Amino acid sequence: MLRNRSIPNSTVIPELAYPDIGAAIAWLSDAFGFTLRVRIADHRAQMNVGDGAVVLTEARATKPAADETADRTHGVMVRVGDVDMQYERAVRHGARVIHPPTTYPYGERQCSLFDPGGHRWTFSQSVADTAPEDWGGTSGVL
Repeated sequence: MLRNRSIPNSTVIPELAYPDIGAAIAWLSDAFGFTLRVRIADHRAQMNVGDGAVVLTEARATKPAADETADRTHGVMVRVGDVDMQYERAVRHGARVIHPPTTYPYGERQCSLFDPGGHRWTFSQSVADTAPEDWGGTSGVL
C-alpha cells in the first residue's frame, strides 16, 4: 500500500464528530495525551494515538439527508489497496452509497457507504504521497 503523508498509516481509523474541532484537539491532547497530526481548517483534524490514529470531523447541525442515518457522530475509515474493487464488492452485497469513488487533492481515492445497520464506512486508497501543506492542511507530528 502506498504511504501518503496526508493520511495516518493505520489500516482502520475511527472518525468522531465534534461541534468544535479546536476544542476537541485541545481536550484530547490534554486529557488523553493525543498529539495533533494534521489539521484541516476548522472542519477536520487527525490525531496520533500511540501507533494508531483518530480523525476528528465537524459535527453537522443540519438534519441528515433522507439516505443518511440520524447518527452522524461516528464512522470508520478503512485503508484499502483498491477502493474501486472494494466499492463494487460492497454495492454488489447491498451497501447503500453515500459517495462513489472519488480522487481528492490530498492523495486519497475514497468512497463512503452505509452497511445494513446504518453504520458509515469510508474506504480510502492512497494514490499519491501529498504533503498536507500542498492542499491547504497544516502538519503537526507526522
